[in-house]
Amino acid sequence: MKSYSTSFSIKRLWLILIASLILMFSTLLFFGHEIYQERPPIPLAFETSEGETIFGRDDIQHGQAVWQSIGGMQQGSIWGHGSYLAPDWTADWLEREAEELLAILETNSDLSGIEESNQHAINSVLLKQEMRDNTYSAQTEVASLSRNRAAAILHVSEHYEGLFSGDDEYMDLRRDYAFPLHQKLSDEDAQALAGFFFWSAWSAVTERPGSEISYTNNWPYFPLVGNTPSAAVYLWSFFSLVLLLGGIGWIVWYYARQYDNWRSDMAPENGIATEDFIENANITPSMRATAKYFWLVTLLIVAQVLLGIITAHYAVEGQGLYGLPLIDYLPYVVTRTWHTQLAVLWIATAWLAAGLYVAPLISGHEPKLQRFGVNFLFVSLLIIVVGSFAGQWLAVHGYIDDLANNFWIGHQGYEYVDLGRAWQIYLFIGLLLWVSLILRALWPALKNKEGRSLIFLVVVAAISIGLLYGAGLMYGSQTHISIVEYWRWWVVHLWVEGVFEVFATAIVSALFVRMGLLRPSVATTMVLFATIIFLGGGVLGTFHHLYWSGTPTGVLALGASFSALEVVPLMVVGFEAYSHAKIENQSLWQQSYYWPFKFFTAVLFWNMVGAGVFGFLI
Repeated sequence: MKSYSTSFSIKRLWLILIASLILMFSTLLFFGHEIYQERPPIPLAFETSEGETIFGRDDIQHGQAVWQSIGGMQQGSIWGHGSYLAPDWTADWLEREAEELLAILETNSDLSGIEESNQHAINSVLLKQEMRDNTYSAQTEVASLSRNRAAAILHVSEHYEGLFSGDDEYMDLRRDYAFPLHQKLSDEDAQALAGFFFWSAWSAVTERPGSEISYTNNWPYFPLVGNTPSAAVYLWSFFSLVLLLGGIGWIVWYYARQYDNWRSDMAPENGIATEDFIENANITPSMRATAKYFWLVTLLIVAQVLLGIITAHYAVEGQGLYGLPLIDYLPYVVTRTWHTQLAVLWIATAWLAAGLYVAPLISGHEPKLQRFGVNFLFVSLLIIVVGSFAGQWLAVHGYIDDLANNFWIGHQGYEYVDLGRAWQIYLFIGLLLWVSLILRALWPALKNKEGRSLIFLVVVAAISIGLLYGAGLMYGSQTHISIVEYWRWWVVHLWVEGVFEVFATAIVSALFVRMGLLRPSVATTMVLFATIIFLGGGVLGTFHHLYWSGTPTGVLALGASFSALEVVPLMVVGFEAYSHAKIENQSLWQQSYYWPFKFFTAVLFWNMVGAGVFGFLI
């Protein structure tokens, strides 16, 4: 039987990886184009038959900007994305409008002589027909509304205008939603915000032209207006289960078939190293300079935990923490914003620091001004954290009046990429600086033929980290939310959950090779194979975040199928954990790294449980 390293040559694996990435990203971009073309339209006006405009495009776009400025997805959700202490505004509006319209129909309809139960059934059919009928004209860009529906919309709008402008009758509801009681919108902003909520609900129930499915694939579930799971939802859900079982069967069979052979080749040709490479390594000035990064990571983790405690408690008390009126200083929307943003920041900072430390360690090369670059990047990260947090606090408290300024230095309103655009650009530049520092340090290692392929994979992953964050710059302050969601998940899914994992796997493997624990060819083969399997499901698995975001059915099909495949590689991490354990006690010096080795093993285990088991259930 062929060993793993010979049955799949490194060159062949590189070709498979390149070909699969080209295919995956081409598909991702193609359906991105489809989202641009088939996103729910924002009509120039919603007009009654008498020509009265209820909401116009300017109102809706203004409302979207207002929604962003007050925290956006951190204060309730739109199309299912965001926090869940306040309601999903799409679902909330849809239910209120449907019930209001049904009451109007039952009051105004002339169905005398028909039994009361039948009258209700007839009005329910009329309600469903009126709300689902697509009256938008692509020629005039106007959507027409009946007099009854216009009356229902205006009545529901009054609820949101009162809620967000701080009317006294809504104080109890504002407390339940953990709204800052002093935060009030102007009448103009509150009315525009209601217009944005209405449009999101209109998109969720209005059928696509030539289809019986709404723009959001019949989400949210609300049978009264005909929003029930479509045939495509059932079809692709069942198909994803079949694909999952088939994928797990194949990967487990392959590992079991090859395991003993390719694992026997793990150790270097001359055996496991007898001395500790790191203990005798030259710790360069730039490597020492990374120590403060890890202290910062520790502080960020502690801050995230504390903010998580406060954020969770708001769901119980609503306005503070055990009687402390925190809502006046740290409202829920701020604590949740900082809590979710810190998760991204400390993970990114930890891996940036790891790369900066390990790169000179692997290559044995300290470029000129490397320490200055490390220190400059650290100061930049501090400025970004403090500046973006301050901007978000000022925005939520209403100190940034201009909505355009809010987009640039305040709160963008989109979960995980909440920081203002100026801070976002600054972070993107910082990541490019980090990439250049990594490349400078690793350059000598790339000249060494042995292990070059593994180092090159580290370089590719580092460059991808720098560039993929730039996807968050592909939309503006008034970009359609379907398009924003498409690019936002490039950052959250592909950047945080994708290439960072590839970078982590590659750089840890490169370090094990340098420590004399793994043979370079085997480490390279393992990492390339894992990357192919992981990204094979992960790239198009991005679409599982976009099922209900105004996207076509093809996105739902791909998201369901490839999201299931994301679980497949996680089912064999037990093999990886066992492999790590095998190399932990080969030499006496390895006892010094007992806990780091155990940590890597634990990460593999909890990755399987968290992302594999619980992630799939969700």
